[in-house]
Amino acid sequence: QVQLVESGGGLVQAGGSLRLSCAASGRTVSRFVMGWFRQAPEKEREFVAGISWGGGNTDYADSVKGRFAISRDNVKNTAYLQMNSLKPEDTAVYYCAAGRGRFSVQIYTTAPTYDFWGQGTQVTVSS
Repeated sequence: QVQLVESGGGLVQAGGSLRLSCAASGRTVSRFVMGWFRQAPEKEREFVAGISWGGGNTDYADSVKGRFAISRDNVKNTAYLQMNSLKPEDTAVYYCAAGRGRFSVQIYTTAPTYDFWGQGTQVTVSS
């Protein structure tokens, strides 16, 4: 089993930045695809960003391209989401997820492909 704990959320003004962290425990996630999703009130959970277990491939939702950056440190068993130029519409609970990857270049963009989830961290962007 893999336990994921997100941190780094909070309240920020529009245009500001936050860095989310996702610390994994229980086993190494070096061969897991890592992803970030978010869910705003009364909306479905949506894909934000994903990174292959090799770290060489990343993918982003169109709404965050150019503003967010996903990364990972397999030594620290941690994934990150750097969020810049935040907008009020980025307000949501952000979830970290880990999915078993068969190939080092794989990225998953849909929630059912992930096997483990964190509890989420709230990000609120004020206008």
